[in-house]
Amino acid sequence: MDISIRTAEQNDYESLLPLFRQVHEFHVFERPDLYKENSTPVEQEFFESQLIDSKQHIFVATLGNDIVGVIVTKEEETIENSFLKLRKVLFINSLCVAETYRKKGIGKKLTRYVFDFGRNLRVDSIELGVSEKNTSAIEFYRSLGMTTKSRKMEIKFN
Repeated sequence: MDISIRTAEQNDYESLLPLFRQVHEFHVFERPDLYKENSTPVEQEFFESQLIDSKQHIFVATLGNDIVGVIVTKEEETIENSFLKLRKVLFINSLCVAETYRKKGIGKKLTRYVFDFGRNLRVDSIELGVSEKNTSAIEFYRSLGMTTKSRKMEIKFN
């Protein structure tokens, strides 16, 4: 399988929408108290704004002319103060591989591409959030050498 990775383009939107839906539907299923059903979870205008933002980077995995995966990232800096050091972080906001192409190394290829991209940007780290219930994603990220940095906890009242 000859998978290529490239920067997303404006005309990729329609091909990416099913992948954005897969991610959103997972979140809606796991946390309907937080996420609402929406057949267009990423609107075209928002997608296009991400493409022109120099701090956001979207990469797609292609097989021939078909987009089979996507990874969405954003550069952020923590401001130095009396208790925090200045840090440059590349956040992975979303990763999705089309269901029919999962378990074929595409997610690893996309993530490793972003790891190399982050090294070239000279970021201090690459970070992401993952649901505790998404155990397959946690194991996937661990297999790439990622470790748990922190944990968000909550108590729900409704």
